[in-house]
Amino acid sequence: MTTILPTGQVEFRFFRPNASEVCVVGSFNHWRVGLTPMQGDGKGWWQAILELPFGAYEFRYVADAQWYTDFAANGIEHGKFGWNSVLLVGPPRAVAA
Repeated sequence: MTTILPTGQVEFRFFRPNASEVCVVGSFNHWRVGLTPMQGDGKGWWQAILELPFGAYEFRYVADAQWYTDFAANGIEHGKFGWNSVLLVGPPRAVAA
């Protein structure tokens, strides 16, 4: 799952309790496995926080060399090697006073 934090950063969270190594890959890092590692919390959740410019991105998670699609993302698109998750990063929303 992804969340746009109040800081504008993007939080990626992925649950894979038995994984020993997890990373997030996508159009924002040229699909390079290992370039954006995620940190495990010891309870099965993995997390990475990134600063990404406004735009649309495709991404997937890689856990112990297995690729996973995040179906809870902003959508999915069929890519060359399977289904990619879609992430939309926009400007912060104005908060009503």
